[in-house]
Formats: sequence, structure tokens, C-alpha cells
Amino acid sequence: MIEDVTVIGLGSMGNALAGAFLRAGHRTTVWNRTPEKAAPLLADGATLAPTVQAAVAASPLVITCLTGFDETRHALDPATGDLAGRTLVTLNSGAPAQARETAEWATAHGARFLGGAIKNVPSAVGAPDTLLYYGGDRAAFDEHEAALRVLGGDTVHLGVEPDLAALYEMAVGSTLLPALVGFFQGAAAVQARGLAASTLVPFTVKWLEMIGSLLPTFAREIDTRDYTDGQSSVGLFLASEPWDLEFGREAGVDVSWAAPLYELVRRAADAGHADHSISALTEVLRR
Repeated sequence: MIEDVTVIGLGSMGNALAGAFLRAGHRTTVWNRTPEKAAPLLADGATLAPTVQAAVAASPLVITCLTGFDETRHALDPATGDLAGRTLVTLNSGAPAQARETAEWATAHGARFLGGAIKNVPSAVGAPDTLLYYGGDRAAFDEHEAALRVLGGDTVHLGVEPDLAALYEMAVGSTLLPALVGFFQGAAAVQARGLAASTLVPFTVKWLEMIGSLLPTFAREIDTRDYTDGQSSVGLFLASEPWDLEFGREAGVDVSWAAPLYELVRRAADAGHADHSISALTEVLRR
């Protein structure tokens, strides 16, 4: 079903969202504090709202793509009188508590709320395999699912709790920085030998695919709290620390970023998990 859509926030991701709606034939209203950012979208048929109030009033489905939940509420504050009867979808980063606070704020003003997350880069918006997930009002999701699926073919409703997308966004995102820093360390090391960082890419991809294949096993161990399969044991990881330190010295790269990770491994070993699966680190991470 083709419906009217409003997109608020026209950074690179907001532009990609609005562009996807336009390509799918949706009448798309846009608003940004800096209206010049809307120029490419206007050329493609978008309507620029003169105020945020007009932007919210223009469509039953209002998508915000701002930095965080505080920024979203601040931007929408002048338009609270126009939110009643509309579905507000937030596509931004932030903690689960902030998502819950924003959901309460939105529903207090008569809106239905969906907190969402985009698990890809702007250039992937609209692709069949691009993942977006949402938490919140199920009836609102069902009503607007066809429009939301324009943004990515892998569109999932996680449940009625409004903070679920933020929860999964933070939980899944926990893997990003350690994985990237590990790749950057390796890139620095091979460059020190006069080799190109690009030579790492095919092997790193294979390595990440292998890690991905292990995640169901680790998840099962964590869910059952049975860590007795020690094929990838805590002790094995602990034994590799001096090799990593020597590698850093030889390659001339700073490996100190991994020290807290090895401290976590030591704590797991001290807690009796040396012969257990590395997934037992979950027990040390629990508070």
C-alpha cells in the first residue's frame, strides 16, 4: 500500500531512507534543521515541510533519523500537538532506557511508537537483505509493515517492548569495535612488513565466517550454562597472551587494547573455567 511518509533528519542515513520511500512511490515529506540537505530529495519529488510541526502533520507514518533519543524528543518538542494518531518510528542509536522514555513520551502525546534499528550502511537501504528490526506497538507495525519493508527486505518485529531494538542494537553492536580494532592491528602489522592491508581481507572474511559458524554453539552453551565442551577453552585463549605480546613487539604495533580482554580471560580461569568453553566468559561478565 502506498501511503504518505515523513522523514525527519536528513543526514546520510536519513537521505537514504527518504530516497528509498520516493523510489517506491510513497509521497514523502522531509524536514531537517538545515533545509539545504533536502535539495537532492526535492529534485526526486519529496516535499520539504517548512516546520517540524508541518512535517509531523503531513503523514500518518513519521520516521525520525537523528543521533539519539534525546535529540529526537528535542526536535519533535514543537510538534507534540501534532503527534496524536500518528505512528512514530525512531531509527537512531541509544540505550534501552532512553527508548522506553521516548516511548512513554510519544504515547503520552497520543502517538503509537516503534523503536527501530538499521543494521547496515546508508548505501544498503532498500536492499532485499538489509536488516531492520523494531520493538513496540504490534498493530502499528502490522499497519505500516509494507512501507517499512521498503527500507530493507529483512524487516523484523522483535516484540511489543519498545526498547527491544535498542537492546539488540547495543548487544549486537558490542562485537563491532573489538572486531574492527583487531583488523586494524593486523593491518598495521602486515604494513610493517611492506605488505598491503588489502591482502588481509579475504582471509579475515573467512575467519569471521568461521566465528559466525560457532555462534549457535556458544549461544546454546550460554543458554544452558553448560560450558564443559572445552574445544575452544578459556585456558587455550589465556595461553595465547604472551604470543600476542611478542607479536606486538616484533611488528611494532600497540596491542595494549587487548589487555582488558585477557584480564577477563584470567578472571574466568581463576573462577574455575580454565578447561571450559570460552563462552564461559559470559559468567564473568554477568553482574
